Amino acid sequence: MLVPPPARLLALAAAFVAAVALSAGPGRAQDKKDDPKPAKDEPKKDDGKKDEAKKKDEAKKEAAKKVKSKLKITVPQDDAELSIKGSREEKTKPTGTGREFETPDIDPGKEYEYDFVVVWKPNNYTTMTRTKTVTFKAGDDVTVDLTKADPKVPDKAVVRWVPTPDDIVAKMVEMAKVTKDDVVYEPGPGDGKVLIAAAKAGAKKAVGIELDPAKVKEAQGKVKEAGLADKVTIIEGDALKDRDYSEASVVFLYMGNEFLALLQPILEKQLKPGTRIVSHRFVFGADWPPDETKTVTGQDGDEYKLHIWTVGKKGEKKAKTETKADDKKDDKPADKKDDKDK
Repeated sequence: MLVPPPARLLALAAAFVAAVALSAGPGRAQDKKDDPKPAKDEPKKDDGKKDEAKKKDEAKKEAAKKVKSKLKITVPQDDAELSIKGSREEKTKPTGTGREFETPDIDPGKEYEYDFVVVWKPNNYTTMTRTKTVTFKAGDDVTVDLTKADPKVPDKAVVRWVPTPDDIVAKMVEMAKVTKDDVVYEPGPGDGKVLIAAAKAGAKKAVGIELDPAKVKEAQGKVKEAGLADKVTIIEGDALKDRDYSEASVVFLYMGNEFLALLQPILEKQLKPGTRIVSHRFVFGADWPPDETKTVTGQDGDEYKLHIWTVGKKGEKKAKTETKADDKKDDKPADKKDDKDK
């Protein structure tokens, strides 16, 4: 039996070891390379739900910090339209003269300012608007009485125009004793017929303040047709705030009692002594009765009540006189026709 020499055995052993190292080394390296690395910051499946729940909890905590204020409002009449302008504007449904609401969620302790606006029709020809601003602290209950006007924010009154018959217009001009030296004013002149009649009667100047743009154009057209553009001026505006009446020596009126109540302090302040005021049907407040009231029968057979005031010295009031009829006639059917038209 042949036995390899020791040197040969050693060489074979070295070759075997080298072969094993070559076969084992690359395999391990490859295995290590193929091992998947753990993903960094990979969200877990439940993390989204936890975040959503956390947000809801935070919102609940935030909402728990908010408060509401109860609002109790009294309006002039059952069908009045009420708007509340605060953190948002809301129109409410007519639900009687007493209305109760809650504010949206608001910050506790913070002061809020709300505007309460009520619109109502005391009759079928007048629309009234009243505004009141109230400041309150969040969480406090708020009571607002809109049945009384706020002196700081005067009411607004819009009166639907109704024409006065021509023969009654002539009686009004006659009652005012218009002369060539007079300056005539009329709030709400409509088509301008009263001012035109006054100018034809000799007034040196006539001014009308009309809220309705369409009526302004109509009146201006009639003034032009009458050839009185140099004497009669029709202004578009609010007769309760857009004009100074101090130059007037005659004022003609055919507006509702509500409008006259708002106009009265303006005229009392601005008109000079001796100025005549003639009103078809309607009167000022009880503290300023007309100097004289006449009831005239029109060509249509109806009766018309005309009132006249002559402005005296400041603070001077005159006793009222009657001609033919008393004020109670305003409640009778003959005058009720104005309610249907006006």
